[in-house]
Amino acid sequence: MIRRVHEVMTGNPVTVEQRTSVAEAARVMRDAGIGDVLVVADGRLLGILTDRDIVVRVLADGRDPAATDVRAVCTTGPVTVGPDDGVDRALDLMRRHALRRLPVRTGDGELVGIVALGDLEVERDPGSPLSSISAAEPGTWHGAAEQL
Repeated sequence: MIRRVHEVMTGNPVTVEQRTSVAEAARVMRDAGIGDVLVVADGRLLGILTDRDIVVRVLADGRDPAATDVRAVCTTGPVTVGPDDGVDRALDLMRRHALRRLPVRTGDGELVGIVALGDLEVERDPGSPLSSISAAEPGTWHGAAEQL
């Protein structure tokens, strides 16, 4: 049986408008317990901003997160997948484009979710170490780090 993206994706993706400051986008990520937000303009997908983008493209370059709009540092033109596409297609796109996350949108462009590499690993091999990490509740790694 072919699994579909909508069966493994996280629905209701978190979005920010293109003129949102990076500092505000970081707070949105923190509050939602996520590592990325989709950047939109009037509901249309423009790009994706990850926590890594903030570190590499803002902090490391000495930019002020409060004065930098997300559109200036997000990855534009993101590769997307459809909710009815097969999981194998999502994996192939991730492999070919070296991606960890794919926005999910319908044929008419509506953003309906995001699928992460970890989501696909949980589907592929529920017992793998990556699956265990991906399936953990956000923030639970703090306790593990304290035990080290």
